[in-house]
Order: sequence, then C-alpha cells, then structure tokens
Amino acid sequence: MQRITSAVAGALLAFLASADEGLWTFDNPPLAAIAARRGVTLDRPWLDRARLATVRLEGGCTGSFISGDGMVLTNHHCAEDCIAENSTADRDLLAGGFLASGREQELRCQGAALSVLVDMEEVTDRVTAATAGVPAAQLVDARRRELTRLEQACEEAAAKAAGGPLKCERVALYQGGQFWLYKYRRYDDVRLVFAPERDIAGFGGDPDNFQFPRWCLDASILRAWQNGQPVSTPGHLRVNWDGVQPGDPVFVTGHPGNTDRLLTVAQLETQRQYFLPFWLLRYAELRGRLIQYAKTGAEPKRTTEPVLNSVENSIKVRRKQFDALLDPELLASAGQSEAGLRARVAADPALASTASAWDDIAAAQQVWRTILVPYTFLEDRAGFNNTLFAHARRLVRAAAERRLPNESRLADYTDARLPALEQDLRAATPVYPELEILRLSFALERMREWLGPDHELVRQVFGAESPDALAERLTRGSRLADPAVRVALYDGGQAAIDASDDPMIRLAVAVDPASRALRKRYEQEVEGPVRRGQEAIARARFSALGTSVYPDATFTLRLSYGAMRGWNELGEEVRPWTELSRAFERATGQEPFRIPERWLAARERLAPATRANFITDNDVVGGNSGSPMLNAHGELVGLVFDGNIHSIAGSYWFDERMNRTVAVHPAFLRAALEQVYGGAALLAEIDAGQANGRLQNSHPDGAVTGK
Repeated sequence: MQRITSAVAGALLAFLASADEGLWTFDNPPLAAIAARRGVTLDRPWLDRARLATVRLEGGCTGSFISGDGMVLTNHHCAEDCIAENSTADRDLLAGGFLASGREQELRCQGAALSVLVDMEEVTDRVTAATAGVPAAQLVDARRRELTRLEQACEEAAAKAAGGPLKCERVALYQGGQFWLYKYRRYDDVRLVFAPERDIAGFGGDPDNFQFPRWCLDASILRAWQNGQPVSTPGHLRVNWDGVQPGDPVFVTGHPGNTDRLLTVAQLETQRQYFLPFWLLRYAELRGRLIQYAKTGAEPKRTTEPVLNSVENSIKVRRKQFDALLDPELLASAGQSEAGLRARVAADPALASTASAWDDIAAAQQVWRTILVPYTFLEDRAGFNNTLFAHARRLVRAAAERRLPNESRLADYTDARLPALEQDLRAATPVYPELEILRLSFALERMREWLGPDHELVRQVFGAESPDALAERLTRGSRLADPAVRVALYDGGQAAIDASDDPMIRLAVAVDPASRALRKRYEQEVEGPVRRGQEAIARARFSALGTSVYPDATFTLRLSYGAMRGWNELGEEVRPWTELSRAFERATGQEPFRIPERWLAARERLAPATRANFITDNDVVGGNSGSPMLNAHGELVGLVFDGNIHSIAGSYWFDERMNRTVAVHPAFLRAALEQVYGGAALLAEIDAGQANGRLQNSHPDGAVTGK
C-alpha cells in the first residue's frame, strides 16, 4: 500500500482501526485489525474452511453446511418460497411446519440453487486493457464483451479440469476499480428438510421486523443433492450449541446483497430526491391492496403471504434508507469525504485525468432522472408485475439473444447464465391467477398514471381496455404457467416465439423495442459515464488508501467481524439476548403474536431460560440472511436473520454505536428439534460430524490455526 499523505485518508484509516466495520472480501481480509480489535489471529486454513462451508442461495440469501451429507442451515424466510410452493390449500406448510421423516421424504425446491465459492481470479488488467480508450457511451458494451469472453473461457477450462465443471461469474468491486472471476460449485437439486411454523419463525411479524428484543425461530434446514444422492460435505461447520457470551468475538460469512457506501454525493441526492420517493409511493399502495386481498379468505391469505412478507420487509428497508438520506449529517459526511479526495486528486498530477469524474457522474444523474420513470415501468417491469409476463420477457429475449454471438448478448443470456434460466423455465412452481391479476392490474394502473394516458406505449398496451380488463385477459389467456409450454417455446427459439399466440408473449414482443431502446440509452448516457467516472475515482481512492477500504456489497462472499453486545437506546441499555420464556409471555393468541399449538403443548418441557435471539455489532445487510455466525474456532454460534432498525442505514454508512445484527441462538434451534418437533435424527446427523468442524485454538494469545 502506498504511503497515506492526505488528512482525510489518515482520519478514515484511524476510524476503521477503531470500529468493527466492513464487508471484507476473502482475498483481502483485515487480519491485523481483527487481531488488534478482537485478539484473534485468523489464518488461511480458517478462512478457507469458512468459505467452503458457506453457501449462496441464488434466491438472495446465505446458508451453511452443518453436516457431512449436504445439510444446509438457513433462515425460514429464505426458504419461504420453497415452503409455499410445496403447500396446498389442504396442506399449508407455512402454517403447519414440515419435518421430513427420512431423506426420501425431503421436498424438492423447484428452481432453487445454491453455490459454493471455490476460487477467485482477478482479471482487472485484462478488462482495463480491453476497454482502454473506449468512449463512455460504448464502455458498457465493450466491458460486457470482454467479461463474457472471460467467463466463457473460465467455464471451458473448468470443464476440462479434474475438479469438474464450475460456474464462473464476473464480479466488479470498488465501483469498477477491480474485476474478478468468482468460480462456484453449483448445486441445483435443493430439498426442504425442516421448517417450523411461520408463527414461531416470524413471531412478532411486521411490527417486530427490524426490532430487538426478538423471539423468532427464523431457521430452516435444506439439503443439497447431486446425481440422486446427498452431496458429501466433509468441510461442514461444527455447531456450538452454547453460543457466545457478551464481549465474545463473532465472525459472519455471507453474501450481502448491495450497499451504496462509495456513491458520490450526486448519486446519493438522486436516491433521496427521485428513486426512493418514487419507489415508496408505489409499494405502499401495493401493500395495501395485497393486505385487503389476503383478508378475503383463507386461500388468498395463504397464496399472498410470501409476496406480502417481501413487500412489507422491503418497504421498511426503503423507508429507513430514505430517513438516512434525509439526515443532514450523512450527506455532510459524504460531502467532506468527497471534497477531501477531490483535493488530493487536484494536488497530484498523476491523477489529473480523474478530476472530472465527479462532474461526469453528476451529469449522468441528470439524464437518469429524466428516464427513471419510463425505464422502471418498462425495462424493470414495474408496469408488468406478473409472473407470467416475467416468463414471457425471458422467453422473448432468450430467443433473440441466443441468435447473437455469446459475447454480444445481454449478460443474463450468455452461455454461462442460460442453465439457470432453463432451470427456472422448467420449474413447476405454482401460479395463482387471482393474485397475478391483482398485481398486474395495479402495475398497469400506475404505469398509465405516471406515463400518462397519451403516452405512445400506454396507448399501444391498453388499446380500449381498462387495467382490470387487460390484466384479466392477459393472465387468464396465457398458458405460460405450464412449464411444458415454456420449455417448448424456449426450445423452438425465434420461430416458436413468432408463431405463438399466447397473449403474454405477444405483449412482451410488442413492448420489447421500446424497452430495449430505454436500456440502450441508460447504458450509453448513464451507466457508461458513471462506470468510467467510478473507475477514475477508484484509482484515486486506491492511491490514497490502497485496499485498506472494503468494496461495496455485490452479493458475493464477505467476512465481517464484531462481538456480542447490546446498545444504548434513548438512555436505556438493551440486553444483547432474549430468553424463550418471554415469547410465551408476549403471546396474545392472535397473529402476529401467536405461539403454535405444539409449542404450547411442549412448554413444560422447555427450559424458560433458553436463549432465543441475540445481537452483535457485526456489519451485515440484506443477503446476509441465513449467514452463519462463527466463533474464533470457526464453530457456528448463531444464525443471522435480521438487523435492528438502525442497521438499515448501513446501506450508506455503518454506525458502530447503534447498528446491530440479530441472530437465532443455536440453543433455540436445539430445543426446537429436541423438545418440540421430534427431530432426533437431524440432531444426530448434525452432531455426528462435530469433531471435524472445529478449528483448534492452540495459542495462548488467542491465535487460531487450521487443522
């Protein structure tokens, strides 16, 4: 790392050294800071074992292997789609829970996949060389072509190697300052083993969401299968049922989805003034419609629950992000950091080409603000919020893109990505017409409202029909709920799409030219200039700080470190754990504070002081759901499922005083399996491999060595 000469760089490094902040990549873990802050020396065997035991659930969560036969621990809310799709009106697994009586009874999660990061290769120099001198307007295309070539070559090489095929994925870090190929072992046969009832998994519901104290058994167990057999995972984690105590160091390995801590002030202002208000207005009304529909009967309630839970969670996140950006301190702090870096650039002739980067990004924001609304409704499908239309869009684009050379395709349709698309098209996931009509009707109403009834695309889509009538006709008339129909259209390519009379296909074909035109304008006038500017800023940041600053989250594997501890809320100390007895005391018998019947029946067998949930000051964001919490020995001591309300601002900054991660205590899971669900076989499988899952601590100063 180069010598730090600016005052702002020195201040930032001093802050990082005194805080448990950071979503650190595994190629660059802050080992010295961890040793200084937490008295634990992590080595490469520790890190490698944690990496290979942590899995990415491709639906947007994290999990970890906890047995030698591919058993994966994650959150109930991460497995909710799988639980729901295996439910029926007569067998509601969300309401009643599920425990497989044997491996042959485990339920397939259609369309689900999980991935294990087995290798990382930096390709920054190759991408930089391929895009050198390319104008900003052509940068996105040029970069996409090179990254697609690199992905394809990576997968071809892996297919010939002894270890077998891998999925290679492009990863941009530091806003384009670094490029990597992440290489994954992927498993697309994922099965449900255990899930508690939603009433205990999500006890407290939306009122308690992003709060603490909590009493949620937000845990489910899946299993990875391959070639008709459970996957062999000898490097799984050992579960330490005793957990940790206040002050003990805690490490989280997981896949945080997205943060915006390195955005410029102009980008933050766009989020605050345009994107977030627009988003919140739409989703607040959608939530109301979903709630009212769910109240019309038992079946609407069941089918709406996963969607409604996601919408309510997202609204709370976006609302608190908006609150954070309304805080003058956040923008002032971002402005000071930006000014400091710009001053360094101005003083360094070697960085002269970087000087205009912030102004270029600001100019691109002006363009983005003008196309945000139509882009959201067309290209982001906010105007066509319907599962069947989503299938139609993918089929239409797959037919067109597959006719192009691989390196010229949109990223989602390259050879490396098509297997996941094909798996989704073949998945026999249920579609509920009434719910789909509601969602599509609402989306069409909002599109007509925001674009205006005289907008060319609105007239093209609606004709003389109302949103309700159009949504009804499109949804009832489509056959895309049948995976056999989808596969036939996919296999038939462009000729099958051209011949199809399915109304959703015809709609997707009709709106695709306008949607692609907006996408192209976004890439040329917004994304390209922003990425070029971000690359320049990244060079300046590296010049000042090297890689002592972590990159923003990108749904790739990260390590965070912290400790179990509470916080002070309005002058009152919050104890960092809860006990099971309080859940029974808070129960009202009505949702969302209802205890399941089998828990009430088992109450006398349960130890009241069993720890239920606890908190740490680890730095996590969405995507970390289901992440394992590890102690210094690499043992699993908790299951991340949420953050407190202050953690939502972590999208933009980390406040060590207030940000807290909320986790399921392992004692809660053990009590559930042992005393409530009759899960002795699962416990036996978990405990059978415990001797293999501990990294021995052999140093008196707390150093950890791999074994």
